Amino acid sequence: MNDQIQPVLSLDGVVRNFGRGHTELHVLRGADFTIGAGEIVALVGPSGSGKSTLLQIAGLLEKPDAGEIYIAGEACSKLNDDRRTEIRRKHLGFVYQYHHLLPEFSALENIVIPQIIAGLSKAEARERAGQLLETLGLSDRATHRPAELSGGEQQRVAMGRALANAPSLLLADEPTGNLDPETADDVFNMLLNLTRQVGLTALIATHNSELASRMDRVVKLEDGHLIEA
Repeated sequence: MNDQIQPVLSLDGVVRNFGRGHTELHVLRGADFTIGAGEIVALVGPSGSGKSTLLQIAGLLEKPDAGEIYIAGEACSKLNDDRRTEIRRKHLGFVYQYHHLLPEFSALENIVIPQIIAGLSKAEARERAGQLLETLGLSDRATHRPAELSGGEQQRVAMGRALANAPSLLLADEPTGNLDPETADDVFNMLLNLTRQVGLTALIATHNSELASRMDRVVKLEDGHLIEA
């Protein structure tokens, strides 16, 4: 990790196993990966290959059995929970297949809350949330709760929440997997455009080869290793 310009994310020999003895499942077998600033990389592989596990580990939500994770040059695998939380809050944004919005809060409030947790004033957080909703084409839906939004709108709010604290790395796990093809295409275009506008680095897991081909490069998770596709 002595490069003059540090990668945003690096995985070095990451191992993750589940189970014990003869039933042990080797999901990651020494995965190596580096993503630089501003890159948008597709993560592909069959169901059950470990894409979600890899994203969980890259996002410091799960610890590897061996190997190291570097975020903005900092080794993270042995950090305590408080420091890992601090790094997630400062550097990482997450988008999942299901939106996971807080049902009792409006679209605007769902984007405000993580900013307040990060230390912004309510006024600053509301202003940024409003700007993000405008960029996402949802200004007229700001006061609506998730149940009052379409699936595509819910996922766009989830994107706004992920970007609320201006992370340096976006991790997305099948972000359009629950949407119909037309809506998925629209939402994915918005995600790509917004990511490129702000110069954000992104690692996006997808089963959709057409969507993967629109990113800067593709890596495939195969037999526990990451291979440039």
